[in-house]
Amino acid sequence: MNNNIPPITKNLLIINVLCFFGAIVAERYGIDAEKILSLHFFMASDFNMGQLVTYMFMHGGFTHIFFNMFALWMFGRVLEQVWGSKRFLIYYMVCGIGAGLIQEIVQFVEYETVLSNYDSVQTGFGIIPMEEYLNMMRTVGASGAIYGILLAFGMLFPNSQMFVFPLPFPIKAKFFVIFYAVVELFLGMSANDNVAHFAHLGGMLFGFILILYWRKKNGNGQTIY
Repeated sequence: MNNNIPPITKNLLIINVLCFFGAIVAERYGIDAEKILSLHFFMASDFNMGQLVTYMFMHGGFTHIFFNMFALWMFGRVLEQVWGSKRFLIYYMVCGIGAGLIQEIVQFVEYETVLSNYDSVQTGFGIIPMEEYLNMMRTVGASGAIYGILLAFGMLFPNSQMFVFPLPFPIKAKFFVIFYAVVELFLGMSANDNVAHFAHLGGMLFGFILILYWRKKNGNGQTIY
């Protein structure tokens, strides 16, 4: 396998890093890039369709972008070398946009079952009017696309041995992916940590559907690589 970083993976790394530091610089000039580019709840006044793409290039801190970009470099370059640049870019974008759509659905369910009963919400910043609170429901990060990449790697190389901290022994890629999916489902159902766990699962779901579509389109049960 060629160790060079292929063009789409390289450019995605560069764009994400530039957007991360660009947002920091913009903030110093009084521009809230996250407010403009993050994915808002579709019922909020600040929402626009373009955010389904732009939110993937915004991150909530150094740790957030570091681990996403590390996974993109580690697994994305392998997929791009196997699939080719065009197919990899399509896959990445579909997973990212799909993750955003799932997040919108989850937020809509939350709104219909809980938030619609109130005119305001009590937060750590005080009582926030509902209209303003809806604009605070933002999602950022490439994690949905990254989880789609993890799923694809597990499907393409299911028996590859991987070392995962803190396990002292290697595990197969397919078990690694299953473990992450189960953890995200559990956290999505139980945790209240402001992490879009269902968006991560959404990236996996859309990636799985796209891979199945490619296999069916090929007509012989094998993905075209």
